[in-house]
Amino acid sequence: MSLLTLAIDVGASGIKAIILQDDGTPTSARSHIATPHPAFPEIIISTLVDLIAKQGVHNRISIGFPSVVENGITRGAINLHPDWDGFPLMQVLQSKLGKPIRIANDADVQGCGAISGQGVELVITLGTGFGSSLFLNGKLLPNLELGQHIFCDRETYEDRLGQAALDRIGIEVWQSRLLGAIASLYKLFNYDRLYIGGGNARLITIELPENVTIISNDLGLIGGLALWRCSDDC
Repeated sequence: MSLLTLAIDVGASGIKAIILQDDGTPTSARSHIATPHPAFPEIIISTLVDLIAKQGVHNRISIGFPSVVENGITRGAINLHPDWDGFPLMQVLQSKLGKPIRIANDADVQGCGAISGQGVELVITLGTGFGSSLFLNGKLLPNLELGQHIFCDRETYEDRLGQAALDRIGIEVWQSRLLGAIASLYKLFNYDRLYIGGGNARLITIELPENVTIISNDLGLIGGLALWRCSDDC
């Protein structure tokens, strides 16, 4: 019998959830609520518990979270709140919900749903911040935080390509910067394929290199299902 996975994607601006069968078929409508701010841990935990309580029957939970995640502990979430640094998210949620839970960096989760499993595959997510994940022959190298690394003129990838930059410089300059970032990342990783996801990927209208693919933001949820297969093998 198929296990039902409640997949949750926590973002700086919104939290999405859906229940999926093992083959990816949804058994519920997609829920979407705004992320509360200030995003203190206790507020987000309360929001997640309320959201989960309103979902249908499910056997397990996957959560993509916008921070480094090590053994269920969040290591910083700069687009949420500093109090997330060192927070035992998995332990707290399991004590409240009593169900199996897997939690990973949100870009890692999206990557699990996007990759082909062949060669060097890099995933970047464009939204409030700049997320990233890296895979080698389907194996995840977890918690790659490219967004916080210097890209140009002492500014990070997130400084140059996050939502705040897009609002300030406009879509044309933002897309030009994106092309520069793609070229820089290719020199750094020599990837076989780059996938671009996140809420702002839909804004891209420029021609991209042949080995660059725009992916659906829904993979942030579908990847939550893949996380149960991928966590042990990726």
